[in-house]
Amino acid sequence: MAQKINPLGFRLGTTQSHHSIWFAQPKDYSANLQEDEKIRDYIKNYVQKNTKISSIVEGITRIEIQKQIDEMKIKIYTASSKLVNENQPREIKELERNLRKEFYCVNRKLNLTITRIAQPYRNPKILAEFISNQLKNRVSFRKAMKKAIELSEKAKTKGIRVQIAGRLDGKEIARVESIQEGRLPLQTIRAKIDYCSYPVQTIYGVLGIKIWIFIDGE
Repeated sequence: MAQKINPLGFRLGTTQSHHSIWFAQPKDYSANLQEDEKIRDYIKNYVQKNTKISSIVEGITRIEIQKQIDEMKIKIYTASSKLVNENQPREIKELERNLRKEFYCVNRKLNLTITRIAQPYRNPKILAEFISNQLKNRVSFRKAMKKAIELSEKAKTKGIRVQIAGRLDGKEIARVESIQEGRLPLQTIRAKIDYCSYPVQTIYGVLGIKIWIFIDGE
């Protein structure tokens, strides 16, 4: 079963929690779900296009959305080393205003906060972005994978698997290569495992990066 299901969905309610927290009637469920996806896409595109805010919100790991009747809370988790919660820069306030305008937050309050994660290299999304940048710079995929594992081990993880699929090193025949270090009990629900699937566009085509990290648990 551990090989046939998303490791995050497999552990919902035990070691993983939902990224969207709200309640809606069945007829309003799809509209709320689509709004959450649009908000996440809008924030990611806004950060990519705005160079000033990209230096503040660097390496978005996840975006949590909590909705109430009169308030919507958006929490952005980032690997940036800058602290922005105490005195929010002008760029963050501008993003909040644009979100309020784009998603018609007239009758409800919008609260945007940014949280810095303590150990970025314990997060598979950060490692996947690191490998992606290495591959775009024509670095050998094996060297990039080994460096990502080294960074993860320095962050004191218990185990990691890195898998890359596609036309590796420009070969005509696509293949799958993976490296694993340490333990990775995918079949154990109580094991705290983080997972990321990340596509990267290279000159040879699209490569798929998958990373499993065993953080804590039995």
